Amino acid sequence: MNNNNNTDINVNEETQLLNDELIATYLQDNPDFFARNPQLLASIRFSDNKRGVVSLVERQQQIQRQKIHALEEEITQLLTVANYNEQLFTVYNDLYLSLIESPDLSDFLSKLQLTTTQLLNLAGFKLYLTNKDFEIGHPTIVKTDCSDILENRLGDKEYYFGRIQKSEQESVFASTDVGSVVLVKLTEREKVLGFIAISSQDAEHFHPTMDTLLLNQFRTLIAKLLIQQLLKVGL
Repeated sequence: MNNNNNTDINVNEETQLLNDELIATYLQDNPDFFARNPQLLASIRFSDNKRGVVSLVERQQQIQRQKIHALEEEITQLLTVANYNEQLFTVYNDLYLSLIESPDLSDFLSKLQLTTTQLLNLAGFKLYLTNKDFEIGHPTIVKTDCSDILENRLGDKEYYFGRIQKSEQESVFASTDVGSVVLVKLTEREKVLGFIAISSQDAEHFHPTMDTLLLNQFRTLIAKLLIQQLLKVGL
């Protein structure tokens, strides 16, 4: 008995889908159908989960309002991004001028850390260098070996946005209380110097769809200025 019921249900569903497809095809092939049957426009009703039964006009107005709302949200998001990028540009510009005048590597790193954590209101700034044949006594320098992170998270990419594992958080930031990160590979003349790691307590702050326009400039200039500072200490 149950098998018969299931068969009937399947047949009814297939018939419904077939009827829907036929009706949709007919209306697409006959765009003047409602022009020839104007009385249908006034009598057609739609089932709405929130408002119950509504007319065709009401349904069209609802769809239009949804489109307008979606467009308003998109415009607001674009304006927000533009405003944020303008603020970043100002911060970066001031930072570059300040870094150029840095007398030594320690001052250089301190300014980077200050700008990142205070002016940009982010949680942490770290620098991992591939050359381990030296000792730099600055809190931003990553002491542990992060070559696996460099290879697995960055590889042939210039950036990584998103979350990292607890073990990776511990290696880079000496903490497991990290929401999301951006890893910025530093290269000079195709030589990989290391990477910058910037963290946020917000797990959604850094995400893969983020714009990299300003970061491209940041990455290039920081790598060149870093080389100059490393040369001062004989690296």
